[in-house]
Parts: sequence; structure tokens; C-alpha cells
Amino acid sequence: MNNKKMVLFYVLILIGIPFIYAAYLYPSLPKIIPTHFNIKGEADGFGSKDSIYLGPSIMGIASLFTYFFLTYIKKIDPKRSEQMEDGLFQKFGFFTVLFLTALSMVILYATSHQGISIEKLLFPMMGLAFAGLGLYMPKLKQNYFAGFKLPWTLDNVDNWNATHKIAGKVWLYGGVIQFFAGLVFSSVASFVIFFIAMVVMVLVPTIYSYRMFKNGNVFV
Repeated sequence: MNNKKMVLFYVLILIGIPFIYAAYLYPSLPKIIPTHFNIKGEADGFGSKDSIYLGPSIMGIASLFTYFFLTYIKKIDPKRSEQMEDGLFQKFGFFTVLFLTALSMVILYATSHQGISIEKLLFPMMGLAFAGLGLYMPKLKQNYFAGFKLPWTLDNVDNWNATHKIAGKVWLYGGVIQFFAGLVFSSVASFVIFFIAMVVMVLVPTIYSYRMFKNGNVFV
């Protein structure tokens, strides 16, 4: 079994885990279960117990699409960059599947344990995901699908590389802040900190890359 088939095998296992967990929970569920949660982590949408499989189905379809899209992105990227590392986007795809599986498990757990604060699980998990992406940012080569796809980063490889080196650090630290904020603070405070950190994580690399562009693509 080659590497791609092996990774796909693990992807399918990950996608199947939430369905197994949902089947395990199903007999003990009440007839009506929460299907949506607001910013405070409170259930504000409800449906029949059969809807327990809806989340895993949506996440499963999204996981498969994202995995295949990222795995074969090098073949459809108009830039066809020879510098793009074979397997890097496949790792991104696998990472995305892992994240969506974890998200699906968190939602299922909150659905079956009414009263639990879902944000205490969700915000830390998303923070870890962003921190993980930060580790991969510097490895990204120019492409039209992932990263900070700004006119000046796509036009100049030095700008792209410098921007993603800065972005990697900002996303790593920002994700760690989001992680601990989700564990320590209230749901509303966690959301505010999460949102502020997200804005900083987007603005800092963008402003840096623009300043570098205005400076003739010389490091600033």
C-alpha cells in the first residue's frame, strides 16, 4: 500500500469515528436533542435524536472534499510551482480531517451532556488548531489556494516567504493565547479574546507584507 492510500485509509477511519460515537450515544439520547449552540455555549436549536448523525455527515463530507482538494492541489494550481513540497498539502488535508473529527466529537459530547459549556472545549481546540497551522506557515510555497494570497505576495517570492515566516510566529502565539483564554475565562471573554487574537493574526502578516512591498520587497 503506497503512502497516499495509507493516509486515505487513516482519513476514512477518522471520519468514521464520530459515526461510531454517535451510534454509541443514540440509545441513551432523549427524543429531542440540541442541534445548535450560541456564543455562550447554550443550546438554541433542537431536533429529533436522529439528527445526531447530521453533524458527522456534514463534517465527513467536508473532510473528504478538503483532503482530496489539498492532496491534489499541485495538479490544479495555475502556478504549478515546482518548489511546492510533495505531501505538504496532503499533511494539511490530514490535519484538517483530524480537526473536523475532533470538532464533531466535541459537538456530539455537548449534545449528549446537556449543561456542559461547549465553548470550554471548542475555543481551546480551535486555538490549538491555529497554533498547529502556525508551525506549517513558513513551509508554504507560493500557491493560489492556501496562505496569505495577496497581490504582492503572489507577485514576489521573497515577500511570500517573509510574510509566511512572520505569520507562522503570530499564528503560533495567537493560537496558544486562544487556547489558554478558552480554558481560563468565561465564554463571552473567551470569544472576545479569540476574536481579537484572530484579527491580529490576520492583520500583522498583511501589514508586514504590504510594508515590504512598498519598500521594494526588501525585508522590513
